[in-house]
Order: sequence, then C-alpha cells, then structure tokens
Amino acid sequence: MENKTFTISVYSENNVGLLNRISGIFLKRHINILSLNVSESEIETVSRFIIVVDTTEKWVQNIVGQLEKQIDVIKAFYHVDEETIFLENALFKIESSLLFDERKIQNIIKESNSEIVTVSRNFFVISKSGKRSDIEDLYNKLKPFGIMQFVRSGRISISKDKMEISALLEELKHK
Repeated sequence: MENKTFTISVYSENNVGLLNRISGIFLKRHINILSLNVSESEIETVSRFIIVVDTTEKWVQNIVGQLEKQIDVIKAFYHVDEETIFLENALFKIESSLLFDERKIQNIIKESNSEIVTVSRNFFVISKSGKRSDIEDLYNKLKPFGIMQFVRSGRISISKDKMEISALLEELKHK
C-alpha cells in the first residue's frame, strides 16, 4: 500500500488531556502529524480535531480505531483530499517601506489574491487563505524582500459528503 495524505476528523468532548492522548497514538506508531487544528464543531459542547497525516490507508484505519477507543472521543472519520474541501490561512509581516517603495510587492499581493489586513509605520501584514501550495508560493515570492514574521494555520477541512455526526449524537442522547 502506498502512502497518501489523509485528513482525520475527531469529534470529542472538550476535556483536558485528550490532545496528549491523541498525539500519543501517533507517536507510538511513528506517524508524523503534518497539521493539527482544534476548534468548536457544528455541535454545541463538541470539539473537532482536524489531523493531517501521510500514511497508508491500513494505518489510518488502525489509528481511527484507536482514537475511537479514547473515552472522550465521540466519533472519528478519515478522508482523502478528493473527499474534502480544505484550506489553510497564513499571515506575513513585512517592513512598511516596501509597500510604498517596491511596486513589485503590490503586484505580488494582487496576483496572489491576498489582502493587506493592517498597515503601521513599521510594518504591514498580508493575509492569505488557500491550499498549502498557494501559501508556499506566496512565501517564496515575498522571501527576497524579507519576511519579518510568518505564521500558517493547520488545515481546516469539511467533507464533501454528509457526515452523520449530528444524528449519531442525537441517537446517543436518547439511549
């Protein structure tokens, strides 16, 4: 079996220590987490972990099974990229004088569909949402001008198909 990029969605109660237990599952199997995002989900009081890994389908099935054995985990799913809609966000902090003195920076911002979110006397901040490759491309174009700070979020993702998590939670409520 060949390695692929998988996005794992874990719905859980929001309890202390779960992130540590989840990362331990990957650590034991020597599988690197490429991206991790934790946020509220569409269901009140339920958190959603989005974990991106590069592994085989056999390993991701095993991991999802292990994740679901965790006491706080309600349900876990996995998807390949073609089954999801996903993106990342990034912020770039650049020296302000370049915005006014270097026309090429303005063209890069416009061509990359980025936006300037703040401008101060000393710096300005560019925001970019998109696929990782789009963000890396913008990074490479801005790098020669000097990037003061850079940060990229983990992947956020929703599945193209309906996920039955709401129905599952409603069912569990009535048991």
